[in-house]
Amino acid sequence: MNTFDRIEAGDQEQVVFCQDRATGLRAVIAIHSTALGPSLGGTRFYPYASTDAAVADVLRLAEGMTYKAAVAGLDQGGGKAVIIGDPNVDRTEELMLAYGRFVDTLSGRYVTAEDVGTTQADMDLIAKVTPYVTGTSDGSGDPSAATALGLVWAMKALFFLSSGADDLGGAHVVVAGVGKVGSHLVGNLVNEGARVTIADVNDRAVERVRSQFGASVAVAAPADVHRVPGDIYSPCGLGGVLNTQTIPELRSWAVVGAANNQLASPECGLLLADAGILYAPDFVVNAGGIINIASERTPGGYDREHAYADVHRVYDTTLQVFDTAKRDGVTPAEAAESLARRRLATGVHQIRNFP
Repeated sequence: MNTFDRIEAGDQEQVVFCQDRATGLRAVIAIHSTALGPSLGGTRFYPYASTDAAVADVLRLAEGMTYKAAVAGLDQGGGKAVIIGDPNVDRTEELMLAYGRFVDTLSGRYVTAEDVGTTQADMDLIAKVTPYVTGTSDGSGDPSAATALGLVWAMKALFFLSSGADDLGGAHVVVAGVGKVGSHLVGNLVNEGARVTIADVNDRAVERVRSQFGASVAVAAPADVHRVPGDIYSPCGLGGVLNTQTIPELRSWAVVGAANNQLASPECGLLLADAGILYAPDFVVNAGGIINIASERTPGGYDREHAYADVHRVYDTTLQVFDTAKRDGVTPAEAAESLARRRLATGVHQIRNFP
């Protein structure tokens, strides 16, 4: 499938290819929808194997942001960006400023934020050349903690569905990936009295979490972590981890994770349902971050207490998704997409400029 076929198939509004020879910048910005407002989504800095792989990823991620914002009740559209390269090698101040200038040319149709491979310091740099950035040190900062908090509220919702009580004390949660979001999640779970098993391909990340929480966490091998018996499996790394091989091997009764695009294919949602596993759709439960950064764009400006109170809405949204799935006889993933499309239909899908 060529690039234009992919853009058409995903109903993307606009895709921008960015190149700056002086800094070596190669980036792609995808605006999936501005039906509900300016598109909002993070910038991922990642060493993609090819430009095609980067394009496929950014289109998928941008679409997911549209659904995420819609289900969360935000007046935001969906967008995403990727910078092609290794952030540990290729990131320079000049490169990030060049990228920020490309964001600025979109005149507010895309508002960027932190994502895998980018940092709050990067957002501060970008803010020097464009106002269309969130998550700076003068704003809401790193959204990881808010994302992790939303996951906890989603987990509480699933325990309520399962037992009528939403206490996580004594629960066993298996966290696959303890980067920025995963490590915050572990801290929240330990504070809730849960038992936690962790895994990550980065040994230093594992050791950092172990040194912080000690005996409160156990460690599993990354290749085997999904097989660890527990209550909730929480994938918090990259996507595509729920597939025809891993789903039959899951030993948890629910999945609630931060990773985007966890289902390797739409059919995997049905496989989870057939296996009796409650799958809380990723774009529903990981919305805490976008809820937090979107509050920067409100007339009153960012207020952390108010923003984090809004993150608690993930609990109600999760319950609504499962109620809809039960009522309509569909999977939770299908129910969540239906709720998102219903809200998108209230917007006007057109190319727009935003002041």
